[in-house]
Amino acid sequence: MIETVLAAIFGLLIGSFLNVCIYRWPLDRSVVRPRSMCPQCEKQIAWYDNIPVLSFLLLRARCRHCRAAISWRYPAVELITAAAFAYFVHEGGLSLMALKYCTFAAIMIALVFTDLETLLLPDELTVGGTVIGLIFAVFVPVPDSMFRAFASMFGYHIGPRVAMIGEGLFGAIVPAGVLWIGGWAFEKLRHKEGLGFGDVKMLAMVGAFLGIRGALLTIILGSIVGSVIGLAYIKLSGKDASTYPLPFGSFLGAAAVFAAIQGQSLIGWYAQALR
Repeated sequence: MIETVLAAIFGLLIGSFLNVCIYRWPLDRSVVRPRSMCPQCEKQIAWYDNIPVLSFLLLRARCRHCRAAISWRYPAVELITAAAFAYFVHEGGLSLMALKYCTFAAIMIALVFTDLETLLLPDELTVGGTVIGLIFAVFVPVPDSMFRAFASMFGYHIGPRVAMIGEGLFGAIVPAGVLWIGGWAFEKLRHKEGLGFGDVKMLAMVGAFLGIRGALLTIILGSIVGSVIGLAYIKLSGKDASTYPLPFGSFLGAAAVFAAIQGQSLIGWYAQALR
């Protein structure tokens, strides 16, 4: 229990840092310097006004200096990150596996809100996340066996460590490649961009952490949820469906976190249903 509580507190702190990344990286600014400041009056934020969630409540969602409104995104990111960290530590204890999935969740949460606000998916999160996922693959097994099955088809019997790295690489390359080809074909047929390359890099990161099946499940769930919610929003708001850009990365990110939590159970259920 104490581990879960500590993980939640740590998640609040990481969530606070993610808010800095969400705001600054799309603007190509450093997340280290300068210190946090109000985007309206540019006054530096004191440490006691920068306590996750609590400061937002005490300040009543207003800047202490200029009284400008503070976005709901700040406490939302902090609370969601805290909940994700608490869940993965509760399930896996203080382990490398829990660290891997907490890291994955943090990156996904940052991407969801960055895309939601700016329609951008910064390379620091997508490309950097792919590298981190592949490093984790050296020490923590990727929950997949597609690379091993593919290698065995050609008569190769690989060791556990090579298999772990291979699953991460296979997961990063294949689904992202399929998504890129689909976007390229759409652009050639419709003569307009239907998919940003940031989404492709994001899916490579998902595959590096979750493997091919986790990445494919992310595509399926993200597409379904994006279609339902996106089209409903467009209809209710009176937007033009042919020109309004949907934050597909946000739907992919939410689906990826769900895949990390329930993906193996869902894939197992589907495999049983096919028998």
